[in-house]
Amino acid sequence: MQVATTIAPVRALIRALPGPVAFVPTMGALHDGHLSLVDAAREHAAGIVASVFVNPLQFGPTEDYAKYPRDYDGDFAKLAAAGVDVLFAPDATAMYPTGFSTTVDIGPMARVFEGEIRKTHFAGVVTVVSKLLNIVQPDVLVLGQKDAQQTSVLRKLIRDLGYPVDVQIVPTSREPDGLARSSRNAFLTPEQRAVAPTLYAALLGMRDALLAGKSKYDATAETDRRVVDRVAELAEKHGAPRVHIALAWLLQKQPVTAPIIGATKISHLEDAIGALSINLSQDDVAYLEEPYVPHAIVGHQ
Repeated sequence: MQVATTIAPVRALIRALPGPVAFVPTMGALHDGHLSLVDAAREHAAGIVASVFVNPLQFGPTEDYAKYPRDYDGDFAKLAAAGVDVLFAPDATAMYPTGFSTTVDIGPMARVFEGEIRKTHFAGVVTVVSKLLNIVQPDVLVLGQKDAQQTSVLRKLIRDLGYPVDVQIVPTSREPDGLARSSRNAFLTPEQRAVAPTLYAALLGMRDALLAGKSKYDATAETDRRVVDRVAELAEKHGAPRVHIALAWLLQKQPVTAPIIGATKISHLEDAIGALSINLSQDDVAYLEEPYVPHAIVGHQ
């Protein structure tokens, strides 16, 4: 695998690759989900390019840019073993030199759901992907389905600006318990990690009940029962107060999931927590009221 850290050298390396060329953009701290994108890329192209760049433009001032996991040596080894031909690993200066001021705005789609909470996030995502596409000029762009809104935003970017690239969306890679694989999962406490798959399980339960022909009311009730049972199981294993705090954290720190869950009636889940009759300490309340910092519980990378 050949590596470049600036634009002109990586373009030269890419020009020497056999076509078609597929591109897998990442922010590093790679896991099996990222590597599944490389596997998918190989199905569509002869040459594979990947990037590792923690993009500062997509992080808000109170978010976790400085703490975002970084493991360049590990990433290099994984991408080389996966058969990537060229790795582009720029720093912020290479991507955003002095005087850089151009950004891309795709409109209202970037200002709902996650965009409503993270006001500048998608402008940063769209800007960096636009620049990467101009640098790499791939035939195929490979993205993970886990970042559902992001894939829609990037499809719109490519359609609106006429990039000559085929977009391939790869199904979400999950842990055995259903949690979507994410670099930020490393931030979770044991209690948060135990609770994290609960919302995904609720979504699956709702889907299965509706497909089985149950009414929305009955499907919601059945989903709520599953969540209550899961919370009780975790409470017994990890200690009720700690699980209560973790699940409350999940609901409050992931407000973007509320409109997605919809029919599961997140208020019912809150009622289920309340039914445990556990009082929060002042320290617990302060923790839950901390400014929102995104973590990948059901969704983003």
